[in-house]
Amino acid sequence: MTLPLNRRSFLGLSVAAAAAAGLAACTPATRTPAQVTRIMPGDPVVAEYESKRPAAGTSVTQQLAPAPFTTMLAGKPVTTWGYNGALVAPTIRAKVGDLLDATVSNGLTETTSIHWHGLALRNNDDGVPGLTQEAIGVGKDYSYKFALSHPGTYWYHSHVEMQRERALYGALIIEDPQESLQYDKDWVIVLDDWFDGVTGTPEEVLAEVSKGMPSMGGMDHGSGSGGMVMGHMLMGATSDFLGGDAGDIAYPIHLFNGREPGNPETIKAEPGERIRLRIINAAGDTAYRLGVPNQQLTLTHTDGFPVQHTDVDAVVLGMGERIDAILTVKEGITPVLALAEGKAQMAYGLVSTGTGTAPGKDALPTELTGKVVDGGQLTADPSVAFPAKTADRTHELRLTGGMAAYDWGINDQRFDMAKPYDNAFDLKEGERVEVKFTNDTAMWHPMHIHGHTFQVGTDGARKDTVIVRPKETVTVYFDADNPGQWLFHCHNAFHAERGMMGVFSYIK
Repeated sequence: MTLPLNRRSFLGLSVAAAAAAGLAACTPATRTPAQVTRIMPGDPVVAEYESKRPAAGTSVTQQLAPAPFTTMLAGKPVTTWGYNGALVAPTIRAKVGDLLDATVSNGLTETTSIHWHGLALRNNDDGVPGLTQEAIGVGKDYSYKFALSHPGTYWYHSHVEMQRERALYGALIIEDPQESLQYDKDWVIVLDDWFDGVTGTPEEVLAEVSKGMPSMGGMDHGSGSGGMVMGHMLMGATSDFLGGDAGDIAYPIHLFNGREPGNPETIKAEPGERIRLRIINAAGDTAYRLGVPNQQLTLTHTDGFPVQHTDVDAVVLGMGERIDAILTVKEGITPVLALAEGKAQMAYGLVSTGTGTAPGKDALPTELTGKVVDGGQLTADPSVAFPAKTADRTHELRLTGGMAAYDWGINDQRFDMAKPYDNAFDLKEGERVEVKFTNDTAMWHPMHIHGHTFQVGTDGARKDTVIVRPKETVTVYFDADNPGQWLFHCHNAFHAERGMMGVFSYIK
């Protein structure tokens, strides 16, 4: 499979070879790429594995038209990019065993793609230009067709450079015909941090932070931020929960289903009803602490997989993570808060039983304390826990780089898509793979693996994205049961674009 490369053919292609040369190699490769045979996206074994996935014979079709559009945000017109002319892209709903048939009609001025985040799917539909497919050209159509093999809360988004920092994302809900969880309705909640069309474009912000973070002296406190703002940089935003630095990008607005604070989405419910919250963090640089004042949530799933039910006062989601939780409705109006962790900002929505008066933004709590966890701290439900097995292969992945030069990488290597296999992490079908994420940096990183789910530790949650705090090692395990070439990366959009990614490569 030959894939032409261009500047906009992949999230991260702007990482220049000259910059990559500035970081020394950690360990010389034991084999050169020419010495191994890799299972590429077009290999017959990829189609063979796809044919084994559950299939009910039903197709779910979706038309997605990425294009520029103008909308109102915080009372002002904002021009950005999105799917089908909206900040809130269509929520795709299907059932386990359905075939998703999604056609993308590219109305942008540059190439694009879609990554189906969290799904174990055929490698050639994973949506990574330069690795698994050619980018979708300007004015061109492309159809993704693959089986939906596992229930849960997932999402889809562009995987070309900084496009996800606009509105090129949406929810994908795969329902289980055998669902045992009891609830009356569900509410899909997509959270995002936003600056496009308000304070700058994604490209402008990336160019600014790529120059490195300045010293703290001489800066004014930014209005409404948990730190100091200089240009688009946020300095001194801290979170004890995340181990220090909470984030580096200043966002003027945070969105809850495409709505800014003060203009909340409101859903109707009856007292005593149980609402399944399906929470997705689509942000670029912000973790969210979600909770309901003076009321606990029951966490039931993380990244699509069930966990042992846990009652909490709040849950923190890193970028790319999803959490399902049950909220029991009380009489009146209930605010569901999403606090931008360490940034002293929020987004929120409301549940109304038809009585009471909606609180204004200034009347809402600015803290959620008590029992607070993240998805990586939960325990898998026994039904989805991996059977015990000795690892066949171990990969040690040091998360490296820093904010001074804004140079992020894996094992001191910044990813270069022009040579994706130079530092690839090889594996073979059928192996149990142990991955040790060791964070050598002063920043937390939500690490995401494409095409697979892993177990955190030997009995932790099944996930595809996990928070790795500064100076911490998180060990995860996955089964090599989906052949192809699979990206992994930090789901901070700016860290990934500046080089914190790599490839898990199936070899024969």
